[in-house]
Amino acid sequence: MNVEPVPEEPQRKERRPDGAAFVIAAVLAIIAVVIAWSTATGGNSASYSRIGPNAFPYAIAGVLLVLSIWTAVEAWRGEFPEREAENVGPIIWIVAGLAGQMLLLKTTGFSIATGVLFALTARGFGRGPLWMTVPLGIVISLVIWVVFSKGLQLSLPAGPLENLF
Repeated sequence: MNVEPVPEEPQRKERRPDGAAFVIAAVLAIIAVVIAWSTATGGNSASYSRIGPNAFPYAIAGVLLVLSIWTAVEAWRGEFPEREAENVGPIIWIVAGLAGQMLLLKTTGFSIATGVLFALTARGFGRGPLWMTVPLGIVISLVIWVVFSKGLQLSLPAGPLENLF
């Protein structure tokens, strides 16, 4: 008599509750409470029907609260997929581009500030050297400025480069 060994069940790796997901659940719950509280304490808008302008913020708050509870349950079970290790370098380049645009917008104008944002974001995504992407970003931004400012008559911050037009 030939007896085959019984295959072992694959061991399930026990995962601990996910702390980051609990933080997300808490933030969702806080946003839900703030929306509901703001709607409740805001000015009552008289309505001739049951469903008025206050119904939708309450619906959004309710959905966010349900999502918060669902996220907390999944976090407790530890069923979120493993996250990859974060690569902080690209994030720093992109945040630096946003900060640069905000700091430069009033002094240098839309084209130069947005060109810097374009170049640093491209660098964050691993594209092109800065000596090439900064002028390219400025040219693209200048074209956008001309279309919006001159063509559509919208007001965008103007700097020395835009004043030439």
